[in-house]
Amino acid sequence: MTKINKFISEYISSVSSSILNTNMKNLNDAAQAILRAIKKKRTIFVCGNGGSAAIANHYVVDFIKFFRGKTSLKPKILSLSDNIETITAISNDLDYKYIFSYQAQSLCNKNDLIIIVSSSGNSKNVVELIKFAKKNKIKTIGFSGFKGGYLKKNSDISIHINANNYGVSEDSHHILMHAQLQYLIKYLGKKN
Repeated sequence: MTKINKFISEYISSVSSSILNTNMKNLNDAAQAILRAIKKKRTIFVCGNGGSAAIANHYVVDFIKFFRGKTSLKPKILSLSDNIETITAISNDLDYKYIFSYQAQSLCNKNDLIIIVSSSGNSKNVVELIKFAKKNKIKTIGFSGFKGGYLKKNSDISIHINANNYGVSEDSHHILMHAQLQYLIKYLGKKN
């Protein structure tokens, strides 16, 4: 076995183990919260920083295109990470820690749902968004890694990946995003 074969095998084992050790009740609760929000025509907001922003934006693609194509439902889902003009204006004129909460003040309504993806769970903009959501009774699902930080402790539904590695954490979050999506499609049955 070459070094790369051994490394890949160990890496995939780490991702698999991290996912399988996730709290499955919370994962199911998150899937049900997403489904409920879609059925009640609530808006789902997603966000993250860096690689987690890419995962958040991928939620939008898969739910608007793939989920809608496979079910009779039309989810309303928006990313707070995808408007670089708005993000830079807020960070320049106010502070980077407000890039999500400031948008949420204009866009979110009570009973909407916010999905936050953050490996550390401690990014200041994530903390500000959680505070805003709590104050305004907006349910949150938090995908965290490492020790989970503020996001793990304060999101309404915590999906924590106990991994001290950004790659393992982000890969696990991304796989769980796809797994939730496909679970919901299977749960709802195929589009007629």
